[in-house]
This record gives sequence, C-alpha cells and structure tokens, in this order.
Amino acid sequence: MSLNNIRPWRHIERRKSRQIMVGNVPVGGDAPISVQTMTNTLTTDVKGTIAQIQAAADAGADIVRVSVPDEASSKALREIVPEVSVPIVADIHFHYKRGIEAAEAGAACLRINPGNIGDEKRVKEVIKAARDYNCSIRIGVNAGSLEKHLLDKYAEPCPDAMVESGLDHIKILQDNDFHEFKISCKASDVFMAAAAYQQLADATDAPIHLGITEAGGLISGTVKSAIGMGNLLWAGIGDTIRVSLSADPVEEVKMGFEILKSLGLRHRGVNIISCPSCARQGFDVIKTVEALEKRLEHIKTPMSLSIIGCVVNGPGEALLTDVGFTGGGAGSGMVYLAGKQSHKQSNEDMIEHIVEQVEKKAEELEAAQAVEAAE
Repeated sequence: MSLNNIRPWRHIERRKSRQIMVGNVPVGGDAPISVQTMTNTLTTDVKGTIAQIQAAADAGADIVRVSVPDEASSKALREIVPEVSVPIVADIHFHYKRGIEAAEAGAACLRINPGNIGDEKRVKEVIKAARDYNCSIRIGVNAGSLEKHLLDKYAEPCPDAMVESGLDHIKILQDNDFHEFKISCKASDVFMAAAAYQQLADATDAPIHLGITEAGGLISGTVKSAIGMGNLLWAGIGDTIRVSLSADPVEEVKMGFEILKSLGLRHRGVNIISCPSCARQGFDVIKTVEALEKRLEHIKTPMSLSIIGCVVNGPGEALLTDVGFTGGGAGSGMVYLAGKQSHKQSNEDMIEHIVEQVEKKAEELEAAQAVEAAE
C-alpha cells in the first residue's frame, strides 16, 4: 500500500495536463514525472555523445537532449539515435532547417521557439516534419532570450513577459493544428521562474517541463533547483524536469531523482536516511554513508535504508525502512530488517554486510513485483 494512502498529508495532487509522447516516454497526464538531462559533448563527436547519453540513461534519465546547431550535428544525430536507449530531444534555436533535419534523423522531440525560426512558411515546414516523423515539440521560453517586442513592452524580463511569450508560441502551433507539444518557462531567478510557471499552469493544459536555468554548480545549482522546482512540484505543477547544473549530466539525473524522491513523486534506487553524526555516534556515519552511496548505485529497485549513529533516533527510523543499522554497542550495532530488530553486526564488517542485506532485499522486492505484475 502506498504511504500516501496511509498518510493523506503526504499526498500531492498533480495538475491535470494532457499527455504527449516523447518517443516511447509519456509526458503529462498520469505518467510518472520524467527526468531529463542534456549532453555537453560536441554532437559531432558521435562516440563521445553516445557514451554520455548511455551514462545518463544508466543513471536513470528518461529523456536526453542533444544540441543540433549545424548541419554536421544533424548528420551526427542520424548515427547517434539508433545507438541509444532513450528518446532524444534535438535542441534547435534559430535555423528551421535544423529542425527538419533532426526530425528526419530520428529525434523524438524538437526543442524550439516557433517565433524564432522564421516566417509562417518556415514554421509550417518544421511542424510538417514533426508530424511526418512522429516528433513532439518543446516550446522553450527563457528569461534571457525573450523577444524584443516583449522586452520593449515590459521593460525587463518578468513572469508576465515569459508567459505571454509562451502563449504566443502555443498559438502558432495550435493555429497549425499541432498539439503534441510541451512547454517550459525557465529563468535563473527562482522567484521569477516559479511565478511564471504558476501563471503558465493556469493558462494552458499543455505538459510542463520544469527547470531553473543556469542554476550554477553542483551544490548551489541543486539547492536553487530544489527550492524552485520543489515548490512547484509540491503544488502539483510539472510533468518532466531537468536540473540544470554546471556539472556532469549524470549528476543532473541523480539530483533530479533526489528531488522527486524527497516528495514521493518518483522512486528509484536506495533512499538512504542518515543522521548528521554527533558525539553519540557508535561508528563513523559520514564515511559509512559515503561508501554506501557508491556501493549501492547499481540498485535500481526502490527501497529505503537507515544509517543512524546511535539509539536515540535509530530504532524509530529503522521501523520505517527496509534495512536499517543503528550504532550503540561497543564496536557493533543492530541490524533491522523490515522495521524489526534482526541481529547484531560488528562495525568492522558493517558496510559489506549492509550491502549484502540491501542486495538481498532488492531481489525479494523485484521478485514480489514480478509476481504482482503477472497476476
């Protein structure tokens, strides 16, 4: 039974949006919130780009975006798409031919601003290519690249200008009877982005792609993204997300899942619940958690693990986790399985033992899920 059914105060009621497909990944409606990232290799480096896409996919990415700034990149995309396991979004900014070429090359989605790629004839050509090759479109509004007439009207980037830009672009697609689109409204300012997304969510039923753009490095960018996107996700807004970091794309994927896991919106891998450590700790909590995070990266099955240094909160936290370890004895601690005391374990061998217990529990959960799916 879901914890949300047991504890209704944990329930997030998601905004009702229509659903589109990005390749084989549903976005919007009742589909799980998908996690995206973007490659930072030169797209013309086919081997390097494929390797980075696959690394992101192994980390859990549902969708990966690839920049297509020139014809050579379009040609490279033809080689990349067949070799990867996730749908590819082609990042197009101004040249309409890149959009057509990317659709022909097998991209699952085109990231464009319809108003930026030329006159109505060119827009229609891109839309036709998207329709012919079963491509969806992401309208990507960014506070840093708003149209001149909107900056003249509003004097500076602001939520009203961003939303007006987004709705103008939506109208272009709808006037051409194209409805397989999602939309983003990004800003590096958390307040501006949140306000724009809130307005946008009220103005359209299109699936929404969330992001705080140019958020910063791994730590600062994750914090900004967690605050901005977390606030919106808590309000039920958001169908797909990207944590934009000046870091390895794999880190973006990991942080995206951590944000969703903290809100109970996606569950993947081991959720480690650990104390900050203090003088009461019966073992080195910080080093133990660091080691376990690395050792358990291969586990994809959703499950929980508590690592608590002493008996003050350890037994209580262990009641709610699949596997738990609580320090307190002289050189040993207590192992909990399914919330119950199981056996003592020496601190010396605890990491290996905990990994074994987690792997065993993951196998049990996978087997139970297989039986449930077969019934």
